[in-house]
Amino acid sequence: MLMKSTMPTAPGPAPAADDEGTPMSVKIRERIAHARKRFNANDNIADFIEPGDLEKLLDEVEGKMQGVLDSLVIDTANDHNTNNTARRVAKMYLNEVFKGRYLHAPTITEFPNAEHLNELMIVGPITVRSACSHHFCPIVGQVWIGVLPNEHTNVIGLSKYARLAEWVMGRPQIQEEAVVQLADLIQEKTQPDGLAIVMEASHFCMGWRGVKDLDSKMINSVMRGVFLKDPNLRREFLSLIPKKTNG
Repeated sequence: MLMKSTMPTAPGPAPAADDEGTPMSVKIRERIAHARKRFNANDNIADFIEPGDLEKLLDEVEGKMQGVLDSLVIDTANDHNTNNTARRVAKMYLNEVFKGRYLHAPTITEFPNAEHLNELMIVGPITVRSACSHHFCPIVGQVWIGVLPNEHTNVIGLSKYARLAEWVMGRPQIQEEAVVQLADLIQEKTQPDGLAIVMEASHFCMGWRGVKDLDSKMINSVMRGVFLKDPNLRREFLSLIPKKTNG
């Protein structure tokens, strides 16, 4: 009689899940689960997206969004203003405001610090747009980035800071975590002696709903390296940022 082995086996390849009836979101979730990764709102899951997946995911989100409109008792069949809203919203989420979840980081050309630059450099204000993960309401604001390079620091073009910020902010999240993610990414790309980031933003979840305060803004910062250790450098960076809150 054959005995069934009780020896543990190594994980096999990710499930193919190529059944035509399986929703694309389920297939992507299975790949992520197999890799034992998380897929929080502000995570990038581009490694688990295969060619053609986003088009199918778009169709799926459109169908689910149509269900939301139906449940809101909106007659999309006869209302000329909303008869294609489900498709528009699906495209907006996947291709625009949340695209930082589904696409890999932008390609950034890095150059050696040939001139051994070691002076404070500030980039900003960079206009950023995101969405609160609590209510999916817009977050719109500005970011300032301060870098103190060393002779080993990789130099990237000024516009590339804006591209990295756009990629990180293109996910549902909270501002505090977004700034930390951006700092981690720039730190990894450039390896400076010091890195400082300040973000100031308006949150529509406060101005559009809730307390309906249109004037409140949130300001937060991340300091790394010498910006943490040298108060004079930190003051210099903060003093060079235009004061936007009172203007």
